[in-house]
Amino acid sequence: MGKLFYILLAVLGLSACGTGEIPASPTATPPQTVVSEQVTPTPSEEVPMLKITVGDQELLATFEDNPSAQEFQELLAQGPVTVEMSDYGGFEKVGPLGTTLTRSDESITTEPGDVILYQGNQITIYYGTNLWNFTRLAKINDPTDLKAKLGEGTVPVTFSLN
Repeated sequence: MGKLFYILLAVLGLSACGTGEIPASPTATPPQTVVSEQVTPTPSEEVPMLKITVGDQELLATFEDNPSAQEFQELLAQGPVTVEMSDYGGFEKVGPLGTTLTRSDESITTEPGDVILYQGNQITIYYGTNLWNFTRLAKINDPTDLKAKLGEGTVPVTFSLN
């Protein structure tokens, strides 16, 4: 029995030393690295801009990234929208949009050039500042002399996609 014990122990000991890997033969081909061709992504469509026309002035604005701005873009994709806008409070032009959009209101301080949705159915262009719960639809890229560009009194303002 003692001899059988030592043979069993030797067999178990030898099997424990193995790594479980199959040794490579001298003629085996080493693994090759596959180099794939880089594919240049297709350029995405240009991001639409908001064009605001007041008289002979054309202003370009960048849309915000929110559901309200997206709905406004969808509305303008159907055609331009002209709004009679009047001065209010000495810091904005405001007028009825003619439809109601989803509100994404947040407490913000407006800046000159902000295009704001107010109460879901009014559109406002700020040439001054104001603090309230608003939905920013877009931001005019160059608000320089904005109050003068928007004109005095009630004026027709056309919003369209550029």
